[in-house]
Amino acid sequence: MPASELSAFLAGPVDQVAPRLLGSVVRHGGVAVRLTEVEAYAGPADPGSHAFRGMTKRNATMFGPPAHLYCYFTYGMHVCCNVVTGPEGDPSAVLLRAGEVVEGVEAARDRRPGSTDRDLARGPARLCRALGIALDHDGTDLVAGPILLEPGTPPADVSTGPRVGLRGAPERPWRFWETGHPSVSTYRPAKPR
Repeated sequence: MPASELSAFLAGPVDQVAPRLLGSVVRHGGVAVRLTEVEAYAGPADPGSHAFRGMTKRNATMFGPPAHLYCYFTYGMHVCCNVVTGPEGDPSAVLLRAGEVVEGVEAARDRRPGSTDRDLARGPARLCRALGIALDHDGTDLVAGPILLEPGTPPADVSTGPRVGLRGAPERPWRFWETGHPSVSTYRPAKPR
């Protein structure tokens, strides 16, 4: 898919783009994952977003052009990834929360030993590990690769609810998932401080 088409697919308010990503396929390292769960983050207008307080070295990719991957390290051990959406300078992104491995199951199993097939990409860190996505993939162009995003057909039945483990703007129903799909992660509210 040409960059202009993928940018057009990702254009618009992030809470409208996010559910469009359901059913899309992310490919890397011999594995393909069909997305079943995502969360929207709206930059400076969203206290839950990494870009809420402005640009930093960590979140700079969010401020760049759409159709790039924003990767970050969390809990001192996990990598998670987002698809940058809005126009350049508008740091909106969609967290890839969960998916179903549709190609390369053996490679995903090698990266996630001891996991059931349902859990191979169930959760944002597991999804990255199954795909072999690392922190140094931050800024990857999702058209040029090596990580590719292929728009797909969204599922017929989509649910929405609050984002997982979030203290900033937890009430926003900006988590979207394929209703009833076994790869969707369990909702957990933020723990009180």
